[in-house]
Amino acid sequence: MTELVDSMLDLMRRLPPTRTEENVNALITICPDYADDLLGSVDQPLQLKTDRATGRVYLACDYNRDGESYRSPWSNEYDPPLDDGTLPTPRLRKLEIMANEAFDTYREMYYEGGVSSVYLWDLEDGGFAGVVLFQKSMTPSSNQEPSGSWDSIHVFESSERGRQAHYKLTSTIMLQLTTHQASEEGGENEKKVAAAANPGNTKYKDIQFKCSGEVTLSGSMTRQLEQDWPIHDQSSHITNTGRMIEEMEIKMRNSLQEVYFGKTRDIVYDLRSVEDLERARRQRELQKELVGFIKR
Repeated sequence: MTELVDSMLDLMRRLPPTRTEENVNALITICPDYADDLLGSVDQPLQLKTDRATGRVYLACDYNRDGESYRSPWSNEYDPPLDDGTLPTPRLRKLEIMANEAFDTYREMYYEGGVSSVYLWDLEDGGFAGVVLFQKSMTPSSNQEPSGSWDSIHVFESSERGRQAHYKLTSTIMLQLTTHQASEEGGENEKKVAAAANPGNTKYKDIQFKCSGEVTLSGSMTRQLEQDWPIHDQSSHITNTGRMIEEMEIKMRNSLQEVYFGKTRDIVYDLRSVEDLERARRQRELQKELVGFIKR
């Protein structure tokens, strides 16, 4: 059993991140007995659903799923309806409502849109756990505009130790970006290649090309953090987890921007120059000549 699940997870790590949901469904079709193990181990893009009772949008994932139904954080009801679905205790449900209101404000401040949801549940050792979800999507109005989505999944556990609480936070960010570029006129390099391939045909000297391209960048990043924070009442848990999530998202965003995007840009620019290489070579030679004159 363990070997089969490990093999499926190893396979998922080698498949395209943009088709995670499709690949998970295919594996579940092949091995339906291990559906819960696979769904609980693979992070999938968050799904948008609408609460029938309140009309508000919420995020669905494996943490608010019971069978084929998903619990709404706004009405605390399952859709499709489920009579024996797992629900938080009244005390924890009160904290869940407060957490949803607090992180909805956080979402508006940092994301300026999107959707957020918070779900809490009790642990057997007396503590509780929860998940904070954020999603922001960019829908293009035309084929030339970029599209993408940002999914944040923050799972935490809390155990009280006197007047302090110990928190374990596991944060996962799934990012998907697709850019489109189209141009009616080709660059100098494209014209030179066409003219060299057809030296006897003068029409290639002023030919116009239609260049188009699509770049898809997708993947996920997971980080963990453990900290102890003082607690004064139940609302302290929201303050403490909010501070940890804020710090983690800032670090992960900076890492994505500086390391992943920066490294990707360096690789692309090393593979192909967006400028005429001959012109760049002449500019470097001119710079060397000017430096030589200055030294004299």
